[in-house]
Amino acid sequence: MANPALISGAWSGLVDDAAVFPPGDASLPDAVAAYVARRSEWYADVVGPLVVRDTDLPDVPVGVPVSVVLTGGAGAVAGVARLAASKGHTLVGLEAAVRDLDDLAGNVRRITAAVDAARAEGHLDETAVHVELPQAEPTPAWLAAADEVAAAEHHLKLRTGGVEAHLFPSAATVAAWIDAALDRETSFKCTAGLHHAVRHRDHDTGFEHHGFLNVLLATRLAFDGGTPDEVARLLDDHYANDLVALARQSDLAGARRWFTSFGSCSVSEPVDDLVGLGLLEAPRA
Repeated sequence: MANPALISGAWSGLVDDAAVFPPGDASLPDAVAAYVARRSEWYADVVGPLVVRDTDLPDVPVGVPVSVVLTGGAGAVAGVARLAASKGHTLVGLEAAVRDLDDLAGNVRRITAAVDAARAEGHLDETAVHVELPQAEPTPAWLAAADEVAAAEHHLKLRTGGVEAHLFPSAATVAAWIDAALDRETSFKCTAGLHHAVRHRDHDTGFEHHGFLNVLLATRLAFDGGTPDEVARLLDDHYANDLVALARQSDLAGARRWFTSFGSCSVSEPVDDLVGLGLLEAPRA
C-alpha cells in the first residue's frame, strides 16, 4: 500500500486537476468522470480540486470540489460567488489573472475589492484567492502588485509554461518569483508545464520544461537562505538522481507551506514520476 504519511506530507493535494485546459483539452464531462473515478485510487490524496473556467461552473456536479479560473476578470467574481453559493459548490479556489498591464497593483486592488464585496455577502469565506501576475521579471511594478496580493492575504499564481516556447520562463525568473513570494510570506501555486518531476526537454516540441520537484526543492532552498543564483541552478538541474537524493534529506512537507500546488492537465504523469523516482510508494499488485 502507499505510505499515507508520505502522501499527507510532501505530496498531499499537490496536483490540481486541470484536465480541461491545454494541452489536454478534455471535455468537461470526461474531466468530471475521471475526477470522480479517481477518488477510489490509492493516490487520490495527491489530487487537489478540479480546475474549471467560470463558464463551466454551472455544469459541474456540486459534489466535485473546484477551483475556478475567471475568464472575465474582477467583474466575474460576484457571479461566480453567488452561483457557487446558490448551488452548494465546494469552491476551494478562485483564480484571477491581472489584465491591466499598465496598472498591475491597481488591478490587484480591483480583484480584492470584488472579493471583499463577495465576502461581505457571506460568500468565499473558505475560498483561497490566487492572483496571477504577468510572466515577467519582477520589476518595481510587478513587486508592487505582489505587495497588494500579500496585503490582501491572497496567494500568487505563477505560470511556468504553456503551448509556446516563450511561455516557459527562465530558471532565473522563476527563482526571482519564488524569492518575491517568500519575501512577502505569500504562498503560491504554479500552472502549466509542470507535468513531470524533473526539468527536461520535451522530445516533441523541443520546449524546456521546469520540473515540479525542482520547484519544490528550490522553494525549500530559498526558504533556507539560498541565494537567487543557487535557487536558479537547482531549478536548472536535469539530474534525477541528484534531485531524489536531495529530496530524501529535505523537509518537503515544510516547503509545501509556500509551494502549495500546481495545475496539470495530466494527473497520471506526476504520480507516475513520483513512483518511478521512488518518492511515492504504489501498492503491490
